[in-house]
Amino acid sequence: MTTASISARSRGNRRSGPALGLAAWLCGLLFFLPFAWMVLTSLHSEQNAATNPPSLGAPLTLQGYREFFGAGTGVSPWPPLINSLTASVASTLLVLALAIPAAYALSIKPVRKWTDVMFFFLSTKMLPVVAGLLPIYLIAQNAGMLDDIWLLVILYTSMNLPIAVWMMRSFLAEVPKEILEAASLDGAGLLTTLTRIVAPVAAPGIAATALISFIFSWNELLFARVLTGVVAGTAPVFLTGLVTSQGLFLAKVCAAAVCISIPVLIAGFAAQDKLVQGLSLGAVK
Repeated sequence: MTTASISARSRGNRRSGPALGLAAWLCGLLFFLPFAWMVLTSLHSEQNAATNPPSLGAPLTLQGYREFFGAGTGVSPWPPLINSLTASVASTLLVLALAIPAAYALSIKPVRKWTDVMFFFLSTKMLPVVAGLLPIYLIAQNAGMLDDIWLLVILYTSMNLPIAVWMMRSFLAEVPKEILEAASLDGAGLLTTLTRIVAPVAAPGIAATALISFIFSWNELLFARVLTGVVAGTAPVFLTGLVTSQGLFLAKVCAAAVCISIPVLIAGFAAQDKLVQGLSLGAVK
């Protein structure tokens, strides 16, 4: 490649840089616009929120948030929020505890026919959730676990484990083999290797996997809607309960959706650096 062609290519890259940056900003705004619209609607009164077209210059109020937190209704959202947090955190910890050793066995210390094992994990995601809902309901009923938060923990763990194993395998495959060989020569056992060597090196990947599992568990609705009731109802179930036969109170529903989204947003912002590093760690080079 000549010097002239290299110079022409560099000039082309400089010209396309601002255009690509602008396109990225437009895509980001496009994805952010629905959430911004929901926040704005939550700050309007029910009358202004229900107008068509919406009134952007309407007075702002916190009435929707006050009603969501039980002002004047006596219905508190805290039990469903605590249930969602319990199920999401507990299932995420279980997923990591099971996925990391499984990914270690499939990447660093590969078992025989590991590709068949990976396909088996993936095949468990091919069945529609609703197809297995009735057997799960009958099993839970016979076991006396209906309306039990620990039933959701088990289901969320099994739901997120296949994708977690796939993600962790790609992350652990990037761990330098020389470090593991040095640890083996120093007499480190499997547990020591996982906790003191593999985990720190693959921390970004673990954070990315944990965040994905937490988001999937927090947003899950079908299992929680069918298998829980008053005691173990989660935040998404509580949100659907705001749509009643009396009508759709749009401002209140938007306020509830904003509040329920806050834990996921906090987790995403807190782990964004690790998430980017983790996704880069597992990238195909």
